[in-house]
Amino acid sequence: MSENRYAQGMKTRRATLGERYVDGAEARKSPFDEAFQRFITEGAWGSVWSRDEITPRERSMVTIGLLAAMGHRDELELHLRATRNTGATMEDVKEVLLQVAVYAGAPPANTAIKIAKATYAALEAEEAAAAKEKQGGA
Repeated sequence: MSENRYAQGMKTRRATLGERYVDGAEARKSPFDEAFQRFITEGAWGSVWSRDEITPRERSMVTIGLLAAMGHRDELELHLRATRNTGATMEDVKEVLLQVAVYAGAPPANTAIKIAKATYAALEAEEAAAAKEKQGGA
């Protein structure tokens, strides 16, 4: 069962975070964090993110709200980038961060809004560069 959960977790992780991110994380894996990487792949991705009870969009929104409320900046940026794959829109994220402001306070929401603005600007720049490169290569 563990191997099935790992395989399902890796499939969901790749679908959510993207092949490039997961390939990079796997390449950086070392004996020190190998057990941890397996744990999050089986537990977070194979057991929780793979469930069908809520959509990837909804799960993404919940995750962003929790990460913002708890001040987990790096993970927040990662999951904001993942919205390209989960279907959560910028409007969804704005609403989630308003909820964070009400229930977790203005400072964590303010920080999360800054991170979201920077992340969305970077994504837009990356997409424009990719489109320009594709146009030049065609």
